[in-house]
Amino acid sequence: MSSNVQRREHSSPPPLEEGYWESLLHEGEFTAAAPHTYADDTLTKVDAANGHHEPHTTGEHQADWLEIQRIMEADDVIDLIVNGYNRGGLLVEWRGLNGFVPASQLIDFPNAPTEIVRKKALTARVGSLLHLRVIELNRDQNRLIFSERAASAQPGERAEILANLKSGGVVSGQVTNLCDFGAFVDLGGLEGLIHISELSWGRVGHPADLLKRGQTVEAHVLDVNAGAGRIALSLKRLHPDPWATVGQRYSIGQLVEGEITNVVDFGAFARIEDGLEGLIHVSELAEGHFLHPRNVVQEGQVVSARILSIDGRARRLGLSLRAQE
Repeated sequence: MSSNVQRREHSSPPPLEEGYWESLLHEGEFTAAAPHTYADDTLTKVDAANGHHEPHTTGEHQADWLEIQRIMEADDVIDLIVNGYNRGGLLVEWRGLNGFVPASQLIDFPNAPTEIVRKKALTARVGSLLHLRVIELNRDQNRLIFSERAASAQPGERAEILANLKSGGVVSGQVTNLCDFGAFVDLGGLEGLIHISELSWGRVGHPADLLKRGQTVEAHVLDVNAGAGRIALSLKRLHPDPWATVGQRYSIGQLVEGEITNVVDFGAFARIEDGLEGLIHVSELAEGHFLHPRNVVQEGQVVSARILSIDGRARRLGLSLRAQE
């Protein structure tokens, strides 16, 4: 397949960290049932027209791998025609190499689409020409990942963004991917990671509880590792830690209002303000015997509780529904 390469004398930023790739796997960008899978050292591609499997091994196309590596390092943009799709994104081919464009790396792709809308959006791209940059290349694993988002940046812009990022600064970006351990944010062709522990001062079950794909957010820059191409971001650092002053703002015996956020075998958690949750132990839920805390309270319920204990350093707040008088 022919390609039009826009050549520039710019160095490219380092490749994405492995955590980004793992998040694509976990979030279903690749599935065992999908028509485009990676297994060991063999890439199996299903032809979009007739479903025919064409295996390519890493020992083939030596010159192609060397050239695509050069293109990545030069931060060049290449034009490729989409020749198929799977649930996770679009299939492309560069010379003799099969490549993949994750849906999260497409511009103007529907946010949180239904399966029908997602399939329709992917199908509509088959046969279209995409402007792409290589964002991940692993010859040993036949991994060749492209991004339309990255290609929208000016040549050398991503490397410049990375060089100008400083710990303690504030950046704006768009949420591109949500996974169990955090959220990825596009900063202009570069991906930054907000670890789940940096989303909120309070407990977070899953990043999707707070963020949506396509959402624009501001984030605090925690750390920049230019050599590894890793950008650590935080949402919670934009706000004061409520636990730092909890002892000054609340007192033992005070009656507070809170929303039940989680019910477990040993009690229930109640949020009395953003980032500040207290535990109502099972022994403090109600008088008498009951089978489970869910027989007393439910998630989303608003309750009045008495503060039994405060430990800001240990980030613990003891509450009671029984001690109302």
